[in-house]
Order: sequence, then structure tokens, then C-alpha cells
Amino acid sequence: MSNKSYIYDAIFIDRDGTLNPDPGYISSLKDFQLYSFTLDALKSLSTLSPHLCIITNQSGVSRGLIEKDELDKIHSYLIGKIKQKNMEISGLYVCTDLPGIGSTRRKPQSGMFFEAEKDLSIKLNQCLMIGDSVSDIEAGNHLDMDTMLVLTGRGQETLNKISDKCVSFTVKNVYEGAKTLLNLKIK
Repeated sequence: MSNKSYIYDAIFIDRDGTLNPDPGYISSLKDFQLYSFTLDALKSLSTLSPHLCIITNQSGVSRGLIEKDELDKIHSYLIGKIKQKNMEISGLYVCTDLPGIGSTRRKPQSGMFFEAEKDLSIKLNQCLMIGDSVSDIEAGNHLDMDTMLVLTGRGQETLNKISDKCVSFTVKNVYEGAKTLLNLKIK
């Protein structure tokens, strides 16, 4: 990395339950909203890594619950909101595969991360995975990443299912997580 102040090659961030409330399958842009703290959290995280990547399972497309063009509208809106705050997302990785079909892309599998590794020339074991589900934490652990469990979305349920030894950081939400990392960087 050219900027020595970065602490991660990339920060991977789950979408539903981490950046936005997760009421179930979000099938329309009108049903999508960010948490009030999301953009501030991303701004802080962008000082800790040259690459912020959103990495999300969206099986609702394959289930017929979400139209692909609606998913694209949601992601265009999300990227637009981020750009309005003078930030960039280095990658948006989406897996629409159903669970249980042996997909190598669907979290907790590593396919989307390997795509990012190639796209961004990063070392995955120098990265952070932030999310609210068991599959987010398992994905990070499989690749020897630091992991951050947010207690929004399914985070509390996930905390009850996994050992705290599996998680590098457990935080109230992604904003509190960003503050925790900034405090570590300062020390």
C-alpha cells in the first residue's frame, strides 16, 4: 500500500442488516433505506483502507422474489448515495445463487472474495469482513481475515450461535465499529 496509514488492504461489508435494515427480501427501491449512521460509518472506514467493497448474497433473485432490474436500482441508489459523500466503492459483489446448490460464490464460500482479490490486487488475509450473519463471519474466518460482527440485523442472533473466539470485534453497529477501528489506529 502506498499510504501507510491504511490498516487493511480492503474492507468487505455485508449489505442487509449491516448497511440497511433487513425486513426480509427487499424487492423494490421504495422498500430500501440506509441506517442513519451508514454513510458516516463508510466515510470513517474509507480512511482505514483504500478499498471498500460491498459483498452480498441476494438469493431473492433466484427465488423469484426480487427482479434483477430492481436489485440493480437498489444498488445504483446505494452507490449514488455513497458518491454524494465523495466516497467510492471499489467493488460491489453480488451472489444471487440459492443456498444449498454448492455455489462457490455464495457466502460463506470464498468465490466473491477471490474475484475481489484479483480485481483489486489485494491479500485477503490483510482484509476485514463486516457483517451481521454467521455466513459473513465464517467467510472472513475461512480467509484468515479480521471479522467484525455488528449487532444490527441478525447480529444478536448470530452472536448466540458462534463463539466469540471466531470474531475479532463485536460492535453495536457499523458506525460504532468504525469508531473502534479509528481508536485502534490512533493508539
